[in-house]
Amino acid sequence: MPAVAPDRARRAEPVDWPLAGRIARRVAGGDPLARSYLAASLDDDFAEASARAEALVAEFTGLTPPAPARARVLDRAAWVDANVVSMQRLLAPLADRIGHRVARSALAPVGRTVTATELGVLLGWMSQRVLGQYDLLVPDAPEAAADPTPDDAVYYVGPNVLAIEKRFAFRPRDFRLWIALHECTHRAQFTAVPWLRPYYLALVGDLLGSIDPDPRRLVEALRAALDEARRGRNPLDDGGLVALLAAPEHRGNLVRMQALMTLLEGHGNRVMNALGAEHVAGQARMARALEARRRTSGVTAALHKLVGLDAKLRQYQVGEAFVDAIEREAGPRAIDVAWRGPEWLPTATELTAPTEWLARVA
Repeated sequence: MPAVAPDRARRAEPVDWPLAGRIARRVAGGDPLARSYLAASLDDDFAEASARAEALVAEFTGLTPPAPARARVLDRAAWVDANVVSMQRLLAPLADRIGHRVARSALAPVGRTVTATELGVLLGWMSQRVLGQYDLLVPDAPEAAADPTPDDAVYYVGPNVLAIEKRFAFRPRDFRLWIALHECTHRAQFTAVPWLRPYYLALVGDLLGSIDPDPRRLVEALRAALDEARRGRNPLDDGGLVALLAAPEHRGNLVRMQALMTLLEGHGNRVMNALGAEHVAGQARMARALEARRRTSGVTAALHKLVGLDAKLRQYQVGEAFVDAIEREAGPRAIDVAWRGPEWLPTATELTAPTEWLARVA
């Protein structure tokens, strides 16, 4: 069961977190491979792969974290628990703001249950697809020691990794190194660039702070979305529900956050593929298989769009194209300029016009 900080336990929460966790674990289900002999190698392999990946990433990018990466292999239930804790921590400012309203509302128990159910279904579904994750929400508070996973860990979801390896007949050690390269690149970005994590969390905090829990605000947002749909544009294309509910005066920060994530995801992909081509046997086939896995249709595609995952997939493509163009134009380490500070980051416009960014930062 996810740990709950003492101050959280005394406050009226807008989400029934224990219920969300129970539903997510039920939706996540199990996988027979997780209990098979194949799982025995996961812990040692990912510890070794993460250490090697971190060394390769540091040499390739110049980004050296202050401490070694710690690999943690999780089953789906443990991944759910870790992310419930992270989401609770992320949404704490919003909960602080509306807690008094929740405590006084006669309908609050129903709302908390409905929200927990929706969140649980979403997390359970995601737990079936995630291969690796760097948990950006590294806790600063003392009570974080009670969390179900260690601080600053790189997570690998064992059953999902085993399923992909079996389905595509990937060589386990090569596939695991390839996954580790991507996650350790993200960890290097956020731990070796001192200003990056607080900057990102400040943007997210501003967006969450702009969300008005008043149901009338939701109705207005849905009406605006319908107007966008009538004009032939999908209103969820630019970031899912967070984008839909963000107050207009905060849209600038939404654009900045999306531009930042596009750069980070593209840079992560670029590093993973460049190092993978040299150090991972079968990397090209792995890339093709996972790209096909990302292309979904029907209900799954609609869910991707609803929660903003569709936008994330576009971030990989736009971001990697940007980094590739910068390297072709100005050399393999030209992107290092972006790590100097927020003002050096490419804007949303510059991401599709790399020469404009190069001209500005020259």
